[in-house]
Amino acid sequence: MANTVADLLVDRLSEWGVDTVFSLPGDGINGIFESLRQRQDRIRLIQVRHEEAAAFAACGYAKFSRRLGVCLATSGPGGLHLMNGLYDAKCDGQPVLAITGHTFHDLSGTHYQQDVDLVKVFADVAAYNERIMGPAHVCNVVDEAVKTAIARRTVSHITIPKDIQDWSADGQRSKANIASHSGDLYTDALPMPPHAALRKAADILNKGARVAILAGRGCLPARKEILAMAEKLAAPIVKPLLGKAVVPDDSPYTTGGIGLLGTAPSQEVLEECDTLLIAGSSFPYLEFYPKPAQARAVQIDLDPSRLGLRYPVEVGLAGHCWDVLRALLPLIEQKTDRTFLSTAQARMGKWNELMEVRGTREDLPLKPQVVARALNEFLNDDAIICTDTGTVTTWAARHIMIRGDMEFSASGTLATMANGLAYSIGAAIAFPGRQVVCFAGDGGFTMLMGELATIAKYRLPVKIIVIKNNVLGMIKWEQLAFEGNPQYGVQLHPIDFAAVAQACGVAGYSVEDPHLVKAVLSEAFHHAGPALVEAVVDPNEPPLPGKITTDQAWQFVKAMAKGQKDRWEIVKTVVENKIREVV
Repeated sequence: MANTVADLLVDRLSEWGVDTVFSLPGDGINGIFESLRQRQDRIRLIQVRHEEAAAFAACGYAKFSRRLGVCLATSGPGGLHLMNGLYDAKCDGQPVLAITGHTFHDLSGTHYQQDVDLVKVFADVAAYNERIMGPAHVCNVVDEAVKTAIARRTVSHITIPKDIQDWSADGQRSKANIASHSGDLYTDALPMPPHAALRKAADILNKGARVAILAGRGCLPARKEILAMAEKLAAPIVKPLLGKAVVPDDSPYTTGGIGLLGTAPSQEVLEECDTLLIAGSSFPYLEFYPKPAQARAVQIDLDPSRLGLRYPVEVGLAGHCWDVLRALLPLIEQKTDRTFLSTAQARMGKWNELMEVRGTREDLPLKPQVVARALNEFLNDDAIICTDTGTVTTWAARHIMIRGDMEFSASGTLATMANGLAYSIGAAIAFPGRQVVCFAGDGGFTMLMGELATIAKYRLPVKIIVIKNNVLGMIKWEQLAFEGNPQYGVQLHPIDFAAVAQACGVAGYSVEDPHLVKAVLSEAFHHAGPALVEAVVDPNEPPLPGKITTDQAWQFVKAMAKGQKDRWEIVKTVVENKIREVV
């Protein structure tokens, strides 16, 4: 029975099917915590060590479970800490509800302790953003917030003053606010484009001689359909990072990733295609698309406002990728000329040979890609892989091979550091029976390292791989290759991550010898509980783009000439890698 406003809030969340809340307690949400304590049988509270991790965990939960993620934070500083994880959810189109406390309702705006106007603060990140004013307001606001987050695949925010949380549930209701008028029901929209648009799209694709498919995260539930389309069109499938799990990496139809983390064959596919099908992707890096006049294009996206966002498409098809592809497939003619696909496959074969060489090196210092490649041996066919942002994302994108029902995600559009470990918490809570792996760099991992305690507390059997090079590697290489400047401000003080893990109650291991990598990984993966492997790697191993431009090469040379401290070691490493590409 609901006795307080907080009870009404928690009960309504439960009626919407919410069963998990990620939070750190605070006095601004004590009323809500008391209600959660009394309802532990319905909603599980996962206590994190930082509110930023709560928001990231809610985003990870939403990404992998395809359900609403919920995070809760106290007033003022607690609510502010949520922002980075919430922007990650907004940028990657994930439904997350953020609930925050607020100062006493009759002291708001009077410079009282922790009085931050969180409604104003959340105005940009949240599509729905409201303060609860009393008991009769709760159900209406919760219903609007939940439906908006799910329908728009974005963030909603509710804030509630700390004293109002404890008000009686039987408060006064205005005459206009009829009791029980709001329903806890959401029905997903299933739009379909008209047949004329499908016919026009099919005509464009049928006329193309060199068709490419860019398949993003919107195609994750449409593997069967995207493979069928690739077969009919004899089209290579290029995968943006968030679409890595759309098709297995060993599929003969894919050339892997695109962008700075991608493959040379994928870049060549987009440079040479005369027709492009963009399905469920708003991959942001415009320089990797075909030149605007080069290819005719068709785009499928659930959000009509995203049609034509990155490329001047001729036909935009609004709808879920699996539905639109099913409707489009009968209109597609089987292509008999498979030259474009076979050329891409031959190039991909050579690329895979190069990745095999780079991923099995036995020289010292240990190369990070050796660890990523060895990891494949220990991954289950339904593993969930959460990767952080940095050079580590390159090694994951290129060397961790998707197969079976694996899932993979990173912070895509926001590309924020610190997401990896918190994502893995959300994934492990959503799927307690599945293998969850966090692949992080030492920079991003350090930011929310306290969440090791969360993993230990809830006995989440997450396997954590920390690539340790004591440098903010991506920034270092951007300074060198994009700015033409020597590295500055990127060196990190070394941390013994294995010791930190053990201090938190997580099994800790360390490896720096390439000959011992598989043995150490095997021990960690056979450990029954959570485990961390610290891999000490070469800080000079460059995350080279699939294709290096003349400008990148020139900027690199300039940085070396300006007096980069370890320039000869860097030059040696880069030259060795380029030699390995042609040997």
